[in-house]
Amino acid sequence: MNDKERLFELASLAGKLALDKKGEDVIILKIGEVSPSIAEYFVIVTGHTKEHLQAISDYIDEHLSEELKLHHVEGYETGRWVLLDYLDIVIHIMTKEAREYYSLEFIWADAPIIKPGEEDEQDKDET
Repeated sequence: MNDKERLFELASLAGKLALDKKGEDVIILKIGEVSPSIAEYFVIVTGHTKEHLQAISDYIDEHLSEELKLHHVEGYETGRWVLLDYLDIVIHIMTKEAREYYSLEFIWADAPIIKPGEEDEQDKDET
């Protein structure tokens, strides 16, 4: 498995972990295809409350920390938008209001979108 495949696997894992903690509207943007200097992947998740955002971010970091180094965290204490920066993968965990206001999907509309689990369905279709 090459580095890009491994990063995609970890971005997908982050999305699935967010779903495990009842995160909603989880998507993965292949941001590296439109702006490679930012990251390879954005994972975007909606949560409900400050505590919910924190629980999702803690759970994701607990599982990803074995594979990736967390370089920076923003917004953990404010509870509207938690950003976990693993350099090649950036995870955005946002309240519904913050997600609608900042509209990352619109800003990065040229980036291909994947929903966690879709990659599994694509693999099944190819066999």
